[in-house]
Amino acid sequence: MSKDLEIEFKNMLTEEEYTTLIEEFRLKEDDFFTQTNYYLDTADFQLKDKLAALRIRKRELYYELTLKTPEQVGLLETTQILVEEQVTAILDGANIPVGQVRDLLQTLGVDHQDLIMFGSLTTTRAEKDYKNGLLVFDKSFYSDTHDFELEYEVPDFDKGKVIFEQFLEERDIPKRPTMNKILRFYEAVYK
Repeated sequence: MSKDLEIEFKNMLTEEEYTTLIEEFRLKEDDFFTQTNYYLDTADFQLKDKLAALRIRKRELYYELTLKTPEQVGLLETTQILVEEQVTAILDGANIPVGQVRDLLQTLGVDHQDLIMFGSLTTTRAEKDYKNGLLVFDKSFYSDTHDFELEYEVPDFDKGKVIFEQFLEERDIPKRPTMNKILRFYEAVYK
């Protein structure tokens, strides 16, 4: 069980910009891994309305159940590890296991028994350390679309913002409004 403050900057990329960055950072096929997010919410999207998100992410050896909730700066990620049997049960309609995620859902006024899985998004990702942060190169597939995104995860908002904006400017990549993955998924699937 963990709680982490996520501070990240995001920018959508064109396929050409993505490819150029992959070449610049000399990323090879071995540097990439694939992860799938399964998104959960109530039928009337109570979590979305609270600017929160709940996902199950398949990792290589285990699964993570993560509830993201807004903070003054960034998002608080409350995560607990699940085994495959628990994930299968949740995706088949069983309750969220006892733990911090379920407790936090109750605090938000969301009944864990009302949650349903409403879709998944698969991302091919590579990560590279960069100036006290982590650059993340994502190609995501959902609904009938795919997109390219650059993320910069940092411990300090102000320093990270300056570095990320300078990174984009030096490469002539326009700053683009970028919704997080779950919102892009909502837009694509539930237009």
